[in-house]
Amino acid sequence: MRALVRCCGEPPEQSQERNMNKSELQQHDREHLLHPFTDFNDLGQQGTRVITSAEGAYITDIDGNRLLDGMSGLWCCNLGYSRKEISDAIYEQLNTLPFYNSFFQCTTVPSIELADALAEVTPASMSNVFFTGSGSEANDTNLRLIRRFWDLQDKPEKRIVISRKNGYHGSTIAGASLGGMSGMHKQFQPLDYIEHVQQPYWFAEGGEMSPEEFGIQAARSLDEKIQELGPEKVAAFIAEPIQGAGGVVIPPESYWPEVKKVLDQYDILLVMDEVIFGFGRTGEWFGADYYGLKPDLMTFAKAVTNGYFPLGGTMVGDRVADVIKSKGGEFTHGYTYSAHPAACMAGLATINILRNEKIIENVRDVTGPYLAKRWAELAEHPIVGEARSLGMVGALELVKDKASRARFDDDCTAGGVCRDLSIKHGLVMRAVGDAMVIAPPLIITTEQVDELVEKAHRALDDTAKALA
Repeated sequence: MRALVRCCGEPPEQSQERNMNKSELQQHDREHLLHPFTDFNDLGQQGTRVITSAEGAYITDIDGNRLLDGMSGLWCCNLGYSRKEISDAIYEQLNTLPFYNSFFQCTTVPSIELADALAEVTPASMSNVFFTGSGSEANDTNLRLIRRFWDLQDKPEKRIVISRKNGYHGSTIAGASLGGMSGMHKQFQPLDYIEHVQQPYWFAEGGEMSPEEFGIQAARSLDEKIQELGPEKVAAFIAEPIQGAGGVVIPPESYWPEVKKVLDQYDILLVMDEVIFGFGRTGEWFGADYYGLKPDLMTFAKAVTNGYFPLGGTMVGDRVADVIKSKGGEFTHGYTYSAHPAACMAGLATINILRNEKIIENVRDVTGPYLAKRWAELAEHPIVGEARSLGMVGALELVKDKASRARFDDDCTAGGVCRDLSIKHGLVMRAVGDAMVIAPPLIITTEQVDELVEKAHRALDDTAKALA
């Protein structure tokens, strides 16, 4: 077997000779690497897909297969894979100041500049940011900020945070507790001060109601839970503007206005998890902008650096920040890599590209509407019960019977079949149960949208044959 470790000082031609072939890489992967959200036994038998390079909206595997990346990496490479400006900014910062912390009354220039830039592009009245290394860490931070805010307001009884069933807020104990995915909850002990309410998933749960009626009902489930628990005990409601990992669940138009009324009535904080939908995916800077919401806290990560460097954070609304900054003594919370200077430079470069090249405006005015038009055509396919999209995300509901919305089986295995077949046709789609979801890079062209839809149609045809 070829040696695994490369010697740092070796010239490229020498180190290249030490590279492993595909089967050796898969063997080492199987022996040493534990993947996220994976059945390890199943993966060991199948072998991993080794991705070796990427350019624009495409990734290439070790066999030379070029795939249109319909998932932007993992909802994060909004600008695709060819932005040298970002990698150059990281490299320059690593050569200037590779790291310093933000503890002990210290700061760095990139962290100050990125905080300024974020205050400019996030919703009005959000002027402060607490940096983290990921969205999961940011949602842990939200819980700390929520508790601190109400304690300093002399309302220590406000402890409960309400979330939604099938929502996703990360994989730490706190993040997974906030999330409403029952499969995750079976594998650990969730925090006992987090409650869950109905999700606004009309296709799966709306029955005979119209989307508008169902949206109001889903919002009222929040009101009912607050009354059940006692408004004086409820601290915050956390939600994604659109549920991403839950299957691109786009709420009916009636949902968010009703939720806002409920929260205002009971003086409850709104926490928007924008990890997936921040930085342009809806055709606005943030999902909160799209829905006209003013959150008290807002989680971000992923696309803030275009996926080039780990970075997350919480934008803190002025209502919360004013209390935390003026009333309180020490806030005993933080991370070693909060405001990492190279990560902040990646964030600055990303925001500059989004602004200067008017990427988000193009999604709003050109590619988003074009994707909506082309994606909707897939609703005519015999095994598609619904095709929905907004901005640069979409979902297809796979069904055996359109009229009843019946799935192919109780375990929702059709999605996995379709996902694998889409790869064979050169397209990356994600399966969430029997919902096929996409979130292509914001830089995708209308021609590439055509390519995406055509490849998805072929995958659907093959899926229908495989399940017949």
